Amino acid sequence: MKRGRLFLLCVSLFLVFSVSFAYGQAKTYSLSTFFPAPHKNTVVLTDWAKEVEKATKGEVKITIFPGGTLTPPDKCYDGVVNGISDFGNSDPSYTRGRFPLQEVFYLPLGYKSALVATKMVNEYIAKFNPKEFEAVKIMFFIAHGPGFIHTKKPVKSLEELKGLKIRCSGNPTKIVKALGATPVAMPMSESYDALSRGITEGIVAPFEALKGWKLGEVIKSTTMTYAAAYTSTFFVIMNKDKWNALSPANKKAIEAVNKKYVAVAGAAWDAIDKEGIEFTKKQGNQIVTLSKAEEAKWAAAVKPLFDAYVKEAGEKGVDGKAALKFCQDYLAKFNK
Repeated sequence: MKRGRLFLLCVSLFLVFSVSFAYGQAKTYSLSTFFPAPHKNTVVLTDWAKEVEKATKGEVKITIFPGGTLTPPDKCYDGVVNGISDFGNSDPSYTRGRFPLQEVFYLPLGYKSALVATKMVNEYIAKFNPKEFEAVKIMFFIAHGPGFIHTKKPVKSLEELKGLKIRCSGNPTKIVKALGATPVAMPMSESYDALSRGITEGIVAPFEALKGWKLGEVIKSTTMTYAAAYTSTFFVIMNKDKWNALSPANKKAIEAVNKKYVAVAGAAWDAIDKEGIEFTKKQGNQIVTLSKAEEAKWAAAVKPLFDAYVKEAGEKGVDGKAALKFCQDYLAKFNK
């Protein structure tokens, strides 16, 4: 009997020390993002990774693979699920239709701040807990500032926009089409060349892209209208098995860093929007502000997109009406 108890005690101690040893080992994890290395979003992710390493006392180290070198933007989510990368950062709209609850954010809701949009999307995720992301562990989401139309010639009316070839991707193609332009789908990385060569005549993007992607060098004008302003959301996710293998202490530490970086990332995008405005002005580019009457026309043109979203979401078993109401109520309260 005593030998049996001694044996069980030894086994228990062995398991305790084994688990402690495993948890205490530093591991290096990979993070895939399509943003180029110098882009502020990559810088924010790099800073986040450093804080994660510090918070976990060096046990979780993250190496950033920028520019889509590990996985392209439309393969990033599956890359995390399948273990090609441990973490991933991309835009769900690159795989349109796969994340129906998330698609509400790409509607022209009139965003005026990346910080507000980023806080909103994270509160939304916490509230609705979308099943479409159940295969991964969500760290947090980032949203950019208001997306406008930037063109090679000034656009001051819907008539001047009609038929122009506008680069877009994912769900914003619906906005471009509703406004009467011709959507041209392509990755952001190909946009500079397409604009410079005349393959496209404009692009939908936040102001930051004019500096961060150097697009201010190949456009001449921005039509700044909040009536059609959208945002894109960017997930930061982790392979679920890798997350589950972390110690409870490290999970708690990472969650705390994630919570902090919601505000950090949102504020960073607002800051680079300002840099984008300064950059495009230095290029001699024009910023067009529509008259109230003209802006009302743009608002009327995109209005059908809201009902269409609710209908399409319902067909996929998603409560699009509740999702839309959450966003509209949130922006009514906080959008400034």
